Parts: sequence; C-alpha cells; structure tokens
Amino acid sequence: MTKRGYALNFLPLRAEERQAMVNEQLKQRGICNPRVLDAMLAVPRELFLEPEQQSAAYLDRPVAIECQQTISQPYMVGFMLEAARLQAEDRVLDVGTGSGYAAAVLSRLVQKVFTVERHAELAARAEQRFRGLQLANLTSCVADGSAGWAEHAPFDAILVAAAAPQVPDALRRQLALGGRLIVPVGSEPDNQKLVRVWRLGPETWDQETLCSVRFVPLIPAAAAPAGS
Repeated sequence: MTKRGYALNFLPLRAEERQAMVNEQLKQRGICNPRVLDAMLAVPRELFLEPEQQSAAYLDRPVAIECQQTISQPYMVGFMLEAARLQAEDRVLDVGTGSGYAAAVLSRLVQKVFTVERHAELAARAEQRFRGLQLANLTSCVADGSAGWAEHAPFDAILVAAAAPQVPDALRRQLALGGRLIVPVGSEPDNQKLVRVWRLGPETWDQETLCSVRFVPLIPAAAAPAGS
C-alpha cells in the first residue's frame, strides 16, 4: 500500500499520459507546488470516467459525466488545489463530488476529506471508486453542497466545483480561523470568477479574485427540480 491507502496495482495505468498532463498542462502553466503535482501524477484520472470516456481522461478540457455534470479540466483542478494552500494535517470539505476525481487527489494531500454531492447517482459511482482505491481518509454523503457539512466543521479548506451566485455564507462560516474557501462565483457562465476567501477572525473574512472560470451552477437542494 502507498501513502493515503492507494493500491499499487492502480498506479501504472496510462502513466505516460498522466506524466504528460503534469508536465504540459500543469507545470508549463505555473502550477509549481510539488505536493499538488505529485498527487495529480499518482491518481489515475481515467478510473473516474466510464470506460467509453477514458480516452479523454488526460485531454486539456473538462469531460461530461452523468447528470449533466463535468469532471473539471486537469489544470483547473491543479490551480484550485494550489490556491487552497493545503497542509498535510488539514481537514477539507469538497463540495460537488462529481466523478470523485478531485476528492481522490485531495485525499493524498490532507489528513481528512469530506465530500458532498447532491446527485445520488454520482455519489454512488464516486463511492464505488473510492472503495476500489482504498481511500481510508475520505467520507462522502448525498446532500446540498451549498449548505456545507456543519456536522464536521470547521474545515481548514473548502473547495467548490460549481458556481454560486455569491459566496455561500454557510461555507464561509464553516471555515476554521485561517481557513481558505475556493469557490467560483457568478450567475452567468461567461461571467464567473474564481475567488479565494480567508477567514481572519470570528466575523472577519478577506476575499480576492483569482481568475475567470466557467463552471456548472451550484444549485441548492431547495431550488433543484424534482428528480434532479
């Protein structure tokens, strides 16, 4: 077994493609945190897609998955992880489990990962992948991600894989002091910004814009159509 519980027999899959992804899509665009690079090199992204989609695993773009969601572009995953300033002892909330790929990478970077997904189908598929990779430090649930996961708060970092109209107050308040929230903000797909929020005190936060992005919307459970 490797660090964080990964099974060795998974690691050689598409190793050359994964190395090229790290070299060409991450390093050449400024992702330089060695822990982030190592984690993305170790996690087999193709295992988080259905077999007919696996040839697209290392392309420089998002890939559509079930429930009209996507697995984010590798560069964006790396950018968000680096922006979160993660430490090995951190407890992290991942909002929008999706395929489970980002949560799996996180599991190699921090002590404990909590991941929330509103689509039960996606959550079940991701949980099966987590079990297959023997991720002992990862806990998942089906819930409204915009509300966070108060039972396990506070979190040292929260990463959100969907765009909210504004920074969700529930997520800000579930940050530990010194915690970082990375979240896309914007109601229109062509006018979204990735922001980083730091919790400086009990009622004090600092917010900065990192870059322009394009994400699927973060939909609170109360606003979701029946069956979605």
